[in-house]
Amino acid sequence: MIQTYYNPDVLSCLANLSNDEVFTPPSLVNDILDLLPTELWSNPNAKFLDPVSKSGVFLREMAKRLMKGLETQIPDKQERINHIFGKQLFGIAITDLTALLSRRSVYCSKTANGKYSICETFDDEQGNIRYKRMKHTWQNGKCTFCGASQEVYDREDALETYAYNFIHTNKPEKIFNMKFDVIVGNPPYQLSDGGAGASAIPLYHKFVEQAKKLNPKYLAMIVPARWFAGGRGLDEFRKEMQNDKRIKTLIDYPKSRECFPGVDIAGGVCYFLWDRDYNGPCKFISRIRETETVSERFLDEFEMVLRDNVGISIVHKVISTKEKMMSEVVLRVSPFGLRSYERGKPKEFKDSVKIISSAGEGYIEKSSVAKNHELIDNFKVCIGYLNPDRAGVNNAADGMVNVTTKVRLLEKNTVVTETYIIPYTSPDYDKVFNCANYIRTKFVRFLIQLTLSSMHIAQKNFSFVPLQDFTETWTDEKLYAKYGLTKDEISFIESTIRPMDFEKDTEG
Repeated sequence: MIQTYYNPDVLSCLANLSNDEVFTPPSLVNDILDLLPTELWSNPNAKFLDPVSKSGVFLREMAKRLMKGLETQIPDKQERINHIFGKQLFGIAITDLTALLSRRSVYCSKTANGKYSICETFDDEQGNIRYKRMKHTWQNGKCTFCGASQEVYDREDALETYAYNFIHTNKPEKIFNMKFDVIVGNPPYQLSDGGAGASAIPLYHKFVEQAKKLNPKYLAMIVPARWFAGGRGLDEFRKEMQNDKRIKTLIDYPKSRECFPGVDIAGGVCYFLWDRDYNGPCKFISRIRETETVSERFLDEFEMVLRDNVGISIVHKVISTKEKMMSEVVLRVSPFGLRSYERGKPKEFKDSVKIISSAGEGYIEKSSVAKNHELIDNFKVCIGYLNPDRAGVNNAADGMVNVTTKVRLLEKNTVVTETYIIPYTSPDYDKVFNCANYIRTKFVRFLIQLTLSSMHIAQKNFSFVPLQDFTETWTDEKLYAKYGLTKDEISFIESTIRPMDFEKDTEG
């Protein structure tokens, strides 16, 4: 008889709670645990904490390793189980439901002291996988611990508060009253803040910061990679992580689906090993499709973390020229102070100015332009503020990316809403025309792409794009020669960035 049944690991089949609370596949958990020293698994005194247990997979996989590693020291299987679950493995669940799920995965029973529990040492239902319903601490409409909106989360007891135990306390060490050698986990990523659309505040960095306060020997977490460039609520966290020489290894996935199948997280994800006693460069591993690149470098070399190990050599060549960068001339977000919902009137009228919005063209009072009024009569280069590849979410079959939307040339007496970025303006049409074609080059879009870790393109994403003399025309071939790129570097850019048509000067 040929057996054809399929018996998968049930924890690899769970549907995610959301893109913000993602169940970690067992294979990925083991990749993260592989970063830890192997001798930990044969140390009967080592203590491990998952402060954000959802499925219990981290605790379960650690238990497997400890069961094998302690076999010679504690030969009796039941005694070994009791020791590992009773004295070494600890978890804090994020909800009542995940507490039950975690205990079922780890103890084989939703109650630690239940009839079917494999551990004999517990005298209560929670065991070492704790859950405590917490409340937010409100001040001026926000939670002082996580920043949650009181309007959204000050709710009845029957509804989930999302006040996670681990970060809603000033004394996390009191939860178990012990020190931990290892803290690992996959924290919730963000929390809706009650703003328009999908507006949300990041949360994951608070779990990393709280874990560091416990001062474990090792810390490993998987989080969104948006912190590489900072942004809303993450600038201080980015600086702290960049300057922390205890981050020994960092593995980056620019495309989240290559790490979490079926999950789209703009900007990708990364996981890291923080070693309390290490002080040195970070081993930065970038995994894109089936290609892996490795470099040893300090994360604070640049203002933001550059995720492309090949691209760094190109950036070094660019900055060695000591030229100004385009970030000095790109207009800040909402270049004319006009909100995205501005539409204007359908027809031109006296003292009006043309407005470009996501709905097309319209006309508004020139006096209603809130800022950069002096630039209204300039020609302008314009691109959308959303990255069309959604920072790695849109996975083209060939792996190539566009980086920017179509590069447009705007006439005088034209403004845009906050939906657009204005990289360059000038009263000289020829300069603006040449700049538009410059931004269309693969070289420029590659340098922008190096800095992207979210769906938005902003002024800072032009930090490594050199400002050229726009009385000249610029092509990729001319730029490759100017900055001395090697054949391999050119090939890398050409295979990464999708071609964008240049426009011919028919009006100048």
